[in-house]
Amino acid sequence: MTFGEQNTLPESFRLLDEAFNAGVNFFDSAEMYPVPQRAETQGRSEEYLGRWIRDRKISRDRVVLATKVTGPSGQMSWIRGGPKCLDANNITDAIDNSLLRMQTDYIDLYQIHWPDRYVPMFGETEYDPIRQFSSVGIEEQLGALGGAVDAGKIRYVGLSNETPYGVMKFIQVAERVLGLPRIVSVQNSYSLLCRTFDSGMAECCHHERISLLAYSPLAMGILSGKYFWPDGGPSDARLNLFKGRYSEGESRYSLSNNIIKAATMKYLDIAEKYGLHPVSIAIAFVLRHPLVASAVFGATNLQQLQEVLDAFKVELTSEIIVEINKIHGRFPNPCP
Repeated sequence: MTFGEQNTLPESFRLLDEAFNAGVNFFDSAEMYPVPQRAETQGRSEEYLGRWIRDRKISRDRVVLATKVTGPSGQMSWIRGGPKCLDANNITDAIDNSLLRMQTDYIDLYQIHWPDRYVPMFGETEYDPIRQFSSVGIEEQLGALGGAVDAGKIRYVGLSNETPYGVMKFIQVAERVLGLPRIVSVQNSYSLLCRTFDSGMAECCHHERISLLAYSPLAMGILSGKYFWPDGGPSDARLNLFKGRYSEGESRYSLSNNIIKAATMKYLDIAEKYGLHPVSIAIAFVLRHPLVASAVFGATNLQQLQEVLDAFKVELTSEIIVEINKIHGRFPNPCP
């Protein structure tokens, strides 16, 4: 989501080279990326990813490509007029355009970026029934995705920013209507500062054999501790660089939120106590979850990437987990 905005094409290639050579083979994008979203840059992240695979002559079966169709939005008018809904035409057009940008014959995992119905998202926690709007039926959405599977354009289907209700409805429809694809994954936020997945969603995913793709495992970089340095962190860090321009991120990961700061400082204390890098604590915590298939992280420079790669080698002891859970009990989910 930084490729094409914070990262140039050559920078993106260097990051992808380093990650791939270290064993990373799952790459997640979206038609609306990079962020903050702009008409001038929309689609560049997919384009850069596709160009990298072609330029490096990487065999297609060595990488797992995932991307997403943009849900209803009143802001991104440059994406299919809104998009106003996720009907069959919108989904089909989005898939075809992503294939073109990534210069590939198929997408391994295609996800609905957020639901075509009202749900509390991106920092909201309370459901408001009066905000529900007319939405496209799940059967039509799955029908369009199923058609793409049959045509060989996509292989598997996933959801993102979903709720337990949404996951179960998609499963029910797929079981009721012959030939519709079954959901295999859900990409939701999961980190030391956001463990809402464990309240309801985890039970759904466990019993229905659905994997979690945990995005924002570093809470947009907050868990690295950099934003609470005396100087406020690097000027090119996302929440500094795009201050006032990235409402979705800033509302959820507010640096002025005292609870977020207090919880983060406690997690940083644990890292210092046990001689671990803060990034290692954060990433290792996410990867130990039995339902997590991948931690979906972003890096804008090689140092950040290496910090995450180093975290893959860390296993948290039971003593560390006990201390983490005490902090969570005191500051539960400050970044929902």
